[in-house]
Amino acid sequence: MLGLGRHLLYSTRDYHDEVTWWYFLIPVSYAFGIFPTAQLVAGLLGHDPTEEGSGNPGASNVYRVAGAKAGILVLAGDLMKGFTPALVCYFIDGRFLGLLAGVTAMLGHIFPVTRGFSGGKGVATLGGVGIALYPLVAIIAVVIWFPIMKLFRKASIGSLVLIGIFPIGVLISSSGSLREFFVSLGASLIVLSRHSKNIQRLISGDEQAID
Repeated sequence: MLGLGRHLLYSTRDYHDEVTWWYFLIPVSYAFGIFPTAQLVAGLLGHDPTEEGSGNPGASNVYRVAGAKAGILVLAGDLMKGFTPALVCYFIDGRFLGLLAGVTAMLGHIFPVTRGFSGGKGVATLGGVGIALYPLVAIIAVVIWFPIMKLFRKASIGSLVLIGIFPIGVLISSSGSLREFFVSLGASLIVLSRHSKNIQRLISGDEQAID
């Protein structure tokens, strides 16, 4: 009985410590995702990605309106918004907390409270999560993505391929962890919903290509 009581006490303490970390790290991850990478980089070059091009504050649109270097900087920044909290939380309490933190950062990027919950589409930020936690999946996704982008020259097609690969790759690389799969699937569906207009333009043949 004494051993059982001690086990329950330690289990309760571990659970309390874990929940305490979550209360702190998840909001911090959301705040991390809010950082306006596209507006900052493009703004330094005299552009506003929310008013020019497609109106999306993401790497593809910045590439179109402000040039390749600016687009690459935004891509790197948005990747880091998912990569950093995911990796930090992975080292603190394992991959599931890392996944939750990374997806929360993605939500901050897509639904920033500082800009009326109107942000980017989340592909790069979710990609950063994949690089941090599922590097093999990320490598395979890029290997598949690259020839598709070369063939079609449309960022939205590449994005749809990536978000389709992500939850399947998570399920396989996590040895069938359903909680990781469902979190990754939910994140992918949110990103997919942000591409509804792109899908409509792809169907109608009006989607803009990247030169």
